[in-house]
Amino acid sequence: MKSVSICLVMLAAVCWGVSGGIADILMSKGWDPIVISLCRGLFGFICFFTWFLFRFRETWIFSTRLYIWSLLAGVGIAGNFTFYFLSIQESSIAVAATLMYTAPVFVLLISFLLLIERSTWFKWGCIFGVLIGIILLTGVYNADSISVSFMGVASGLASALFYALFIFGFKNACSIGKPQITLTIAFFSLSVILFLAADNNEVAAVVRSNDIGLFLLLGIVGAGISFILYVVGLRGTAPSTASIVAMVEPVTAALFGVLLIGDELAITQFLGMSIILVTITLLSVKQSD
Repeated sequence: MKSVSICLVMLAAVCWGVSGGIADILMSKGWDPIVISLCRGLFGFICFFTWFLFRFRETWIFSTRLYIWSLLAGVGIAGNFTFYFLSIQESSIAVAATLMYTAPVFVLLISFLLLIERSTWFKWGCIFGVLIGIILLTGVYNADSISVSFMGVASGLASALFYALFIFGFKNACSIGKPQITLTIAFFSLSVILFLAADNNEVAAVVRSNDIGLFLLLGIVGAGISFILYVVGLRGTAPSTASIVAMVEPVTAALFGVLLIGDELAITQFLGMSIILVTITLLSVKQSD
């Protein structure tokens, strides 16, 4: 049973990695990142709402705190999707996915500020390690040959910050109610937020376009099925194990970009990516313990 749960978590991470590649293809066709994020979230909402209806008697709960935390999670995932795709547009899938996975560092820093976490040398060492990785990944150590634009780095780190917000909201909401109702509320709020921010004419054009199949694939694989697989797999997996397995996402994203889209990464970028992923894995395992 444990091996099945690990496989589900790994499959979810692979789906998330592939979703970045699908978004990159759509953006190369001229689609706006906000519209792509909206479609991903909207199709995800349909999947979660269906899952919620099937388990309605077990999952329905009336709680103001649950709704507030779920809405906060929705704001977080809306920002995460949008800035992640913007970072892909301005840099590459590998860089964007790696920067997004610095989210645990933001969680740690916020925990320091809120006095939830105790400051230790190990934690500050992890933060320093991630900073070194970001410097190598983006090439900011050499002003004449910066490999990633400022917008690409800023968007990638913003996606991580909003991902951290999603983690806070989702964990607190799930401590009150079930994941089904939490994800349904979160992705409904995501859909409303991004619908208000998106170009309505472009949103309407999605239905009539030849790319509707890619949008459906992005939403179902990159949001609906992947999150359900992750939640189900997490029930039989230790948090530390899930943290390690989830690192399959940036690796999948990097392979997708290099092998299928033609992205190129320098040796220093590979080194920076490796430092970030190893450091975040160590931090996640330590935090889980």
